[in-house]
Order: sequence, then C-alpha cells, then structure tokens
Amino acid sequence: MKKIVVAFTGPSNSGKTTLITKLSNYLKEQNFKICIVKHDPKDKAVFDTVGKDSYKFSQTGADVAVVSPNKTTLFKQETSSLNEIISLFNQFDYLFIEGLKTIPLPRIAIFRNNIDDEYFKYCSAVASDDTINSEIISKHCDSLDLNNLDEIISWIDKNGKKV
Repeated sequence: MKKIVVAFTGPSNSGKTTLITKLSNYLKEQNFKICIVKHDPKDKAVFDTVGKDSYKFSQTGADVAVVSPNKTTLFKQETSSLNEIISLFNQFDYLFIEGLKTIPLPRIAIFRNNIDDEYFKYCSAVASDDTINSEIISKHCDSLDLNNLDEIISWIDKNGKKV
C-alpha cells in the first residue's frame, strides 16, 4: 500500500468535491484503495435517520458503530485527529482530505473563476482551470491543471505525506 495523504482546500463551489471524486474514480479503476475525509466545519451533515435505532443510540451521547455486510459507519461524539483517522482506515493507497486547512499536510488549493489569496498560506500547489491567470498564482505554490488528473496524481505521488 502506498499510504499517501494529501488535502484539498479552496472556496465554496471551486470544485474540490468534483476533483476528489474524479481522482478517486480514476485511481479505483487502477485498483488503488482510496479513503476520503470530508470536513464539516458547521456540523451540519446528517448521517442517520430520526427514529432509527442507530439514531437513538447516537442521541445517548455514546460512540456508535453500525456494522453491516458491506460497510461500517462510525458515529463518534468528538472530533478525530489525523492520526486517529489514519488508524481507522488502516489500509489505503491514497487518503484525500477535503478541508481541515489547519492540519499541516501537503495541500492542493482549487480555484475556478477567481483566486482567494487567503488559501496560499495553506497550500503547496494550486489546481486551476483556464478561467485563472496562472501568473497570479503565488510563486510559493506549484501550478497544476485542474483538468489533468495524471498531472495531479503525479504531484500527489511526489509530494503527498507518506504515513
């Protein structure tokens, strides 16, 4: 297993989820194991249905695992560190993290239509499309073509954190 971790950041609707989905599908076709962590900074994601047993269990404040033949879902009543997440997933080739910009990881900022300089201090590379003037991209970041998955994967293989 490669066990490479890389994070993605950028403004809302910049294409983070789309890129991570494309990368995941592309790499899975090549038989790599992919894990993804999505940051929910406003704590608004809902993963269970009101009234179901697992919802009732999680409402007690206990940590709950729902295990079925094809998946395991963990409801934990506190946030997790990167090391805890890595140990939960254990076996993977690539772990993609969307958000969590304060965790010190190699990070690709995604930009379409406009650039927010605020993200430069968190990123190691910028993936953008032809709506962005590449001369504007900070000289501190590598420049990647948002639509070139091979180029992005090559960057991740070279610069991602090996764990």
